[in-house]
Parts: sequence; structure tokens; C-alpha cells
Amino acid sequence: MTILPAIDLKDGKAVRLSKGLMESAKIYSDEPWQVALRFEELGSEWVHLVDLNGAFTGTPQNLEQIKKIRANCNLKLELGGGIRDEETIKMYSDLGVDRVILGSIALRNPQFVKDMAKKYRIVVGIDAIDGMVAVEGWAEVSDMRATDLAKEFANAGVEAIICTDVSRDGMMSGVNVEFTQSIQEACGLETIASGGLRDMRDIYALMEAGIDGTIVGKAFYEGTLDLERAFRIANGK
Repeated sequence: MTILPAIDLKDGKAVRLSKGLMESAKIYSDEPWQVALRFEELGSEWVHLVDLNGAFTGTPQNLEQIKKIRANCNLKLELGGGIRDEETIKMYSDLGVDRVILGSIALRNPQFVKDMAKKYRIVVGIDAIDGMVAVEGWAEVSDMRATDLAKEFANAGVEAIICTDVSRDGMMSGVNVEFTQSIQEACGLETIASGGLRDMRDIYALMEAGIDGTIVGKAFYEGTLDLERAFRIANGK
């Protein structure tokens, strides 16, 4: 199983939110690149980046920090938050971002995602509240079921689906394994769980369920998960 530690960027700082609420932001570092470097030292292969400001504005807002992260570590980068057009995808790819996450646009314009997946490394982010897709920085809930949106991309060439249970995000209340499995079954793609991970029990539960990967956020920052040990377990060591 792949563990992707997360850095959420808000106003140039590394923060974590609770349930996606911007006003709940807790600052963990003024220099996010140093956090990325720490992930690399602990044994990570990837870092999961989210431009929180960009998620709300629809345009890149933390570009300088993303450039610093790319310049200071050898991790693979995946990045989401406010990516709405090919120009932005190409810009990030040229900067050295390995794959981009398309979220709100995946609901609004699934054909665009399919077209981009033919040219770039694309991950679809599906965020859900009570099983329904949430968009625009989780400020709006649609009338589409998350599993139906996942099916839309089953054979579209996207690399993976990241599914987030918004109600658990940043709460460290445990991963919603059943929801993640439903997405995995619907799309047949690599599926990455996001939201609620607390400790090694979640890592073991996800591995037992056959989930491909998971995002680790607040559990690392608050010290409830030994990330170095989690990497070893996930890699079968």
C-alpha cells in the first residue's frame, strides 16, 4: 500500500483543516518545503499537495511554495486545488509536478478530465458528504453519488481516484474503509483513501481491505501515527 503524506498550503504555510473549513486552519510550518524534506527522510516516495487557496479561487495561489518543495526534495509530487484548465496542468507539469489532481472539474466537465488523461498524468479527486460529491472546496454538495462519478472514469486513463469522506477529514476519527471500498469497486482503478486516518489501526484496516493507498495528514502532524513505521509496514518490511 502506498502512503502519501500531505501538505495543505494556505497563504504560503503548511496547515491542516477540520472538515474542510478554512477558518479551522491550524498552522504547522511556515516553510512547507522543510516538511516535505522530513517526509523524504522518513522514507516517503510521494507527497500529496493541496493548494487550499486555489481550491476556493480556481487559480494557483501557492506557486512559490510549490516551487520550493520541488527544488528541495526528490519526492514525487501530486498536486490538487483549483486546477480547472489545461494551461494550469501544463504549467505544473513543466514545474516538475508528477501528477495533478482534478476535483471539481471532474464533476462539471468529465470529458475534459478524460481528454487531459490522454496527455498528462491525472488523478481524480472525489470528495463526498454523506456519499454525495462535494465541490468548490467542499462549499457545495452536488446531487451526484460519489460512486457514480467514480464509474465515469473507470476506463478513462486516469491513474487513480482519491476519495475523501469530508466529515472525517482532519478529525482523526478513523478512515471510512467501506466508502473507500465502494469507490474502488465502482471504478476498478487504484483507489486512495483520504480523511480521518488516526493511527496504525487505520493502516492495518486499509491493508486488510485491499485499499491501494492512503493520505496521511493530521495524524502525522499531531503525532498519533509513527510515519516511519507506517512506511515500513506498508512496504512489507
